[in-house]
Amino acid sequence: MRFSVIIPLYNKAAYIAKAIDSVLAQTFTDYELVIVDDGSLDESARIATDAISGHENCRLIKQENAGVSVARNNGVKASQGDYLCFLDADDWWEPMFLEEMSRLVVALPDAGIYGTNYTIVNETKHKTRVAQIGVEQGFEHGYINYCQVYAKTMYMPLWTGAVCIPRRVFEEMIGFPEGIKLGEDFLLWLRIALKYQVAFLNKALSNYNQDVELDNRGVKDKGFDPESFMTFRFDQFEDDERKNPDLKILLDRIRVYSLLRFWSENAFRQRVKEEICKVDFRNVEDVYRFYYTVPYPLAWICLKVQEILRKTKDALR
Repeated sequence: MRFSVIIPLYNKAAYIAKAIDSVLAQTFTDYELVIVDDGSLDESARIATDAISGHENCRLIKQENAGVSVARNNGVKASQGDYLCFLDADDWWEPMFLEEMSRLVVALPDAGIYGTNYTIVNETKHKTRVAQIGVEQGFEHGYINYCQVYAKTMYMPLWTGAVCIPRRVFEEMIGFPEGIKLGEDFLLWLRIALKYQVAFLNKALSNYNQDVELDNRGVKDKGFDPESFMTFRFDQFEDDERKNPDLKILLDRIRVYSLLRFWSENAFRQRVKEEICKVDFRNVEDVYRFYYTVPYPLAWICLKVQEILRKTKDALR
């Protein structure tokens, strides 16, 4: 079996059928589908069970609620494919996703991870856009410098719903880090990218649904603590960061972007300050030097004004 497709499922009754249907509609059929119900409290598990009924290559397993990383890792343990793909229960694939991924694996067999471009969908606002990955104009497929490409536009060149990982690499990395509420996927991708080549196909073959749980789509302080937030776990890359200028630029940009809300609301002040002190501000836009040097109430006011202006602009469109 070439591919194992893993879908973690938690309270996505309104969306899971569409995700499953997009897998069942794949033109490449050498795959298995493992859905991991992470203790859903709604009708998600029942809907998923009905959707895969009659498909011998699909099954649903259940666990007590333990988080998305545990669900994905358990899905991998229950699967058998040589290559692993992940799809969240509120996203969906284009029919050619697995077929194109198979071709990419054959064309670039030495990669430790494979990714495709993707479409960002916001049906509420009637907006769709292809992610502006920072590859050169005309780039079709090949190996990329992950850190350099990511830092160029800050669009993720590797996104969970559009990647494929050889099982041996996933197991070597011990899977997704558990206990992380935001950024568990980035930490895994980066660990792989620092050791293996990254292959990328510049076709939008997956759909990233931003209509779901909007409060959790961005970087928010609600529900997070330092130990469950990716940016506070960058210490593991300390040696690489000193040696790799591209990694340094990427991590600095992620630090200032992801910690700004915490900084402006005076949350986790000491931990945030420790991370920001590591930043070389020559690697980021000048405005972030301003935000991190003025008193936090002023930073908060500036961010709120920006948010109001952005919402007003969207409403007038």
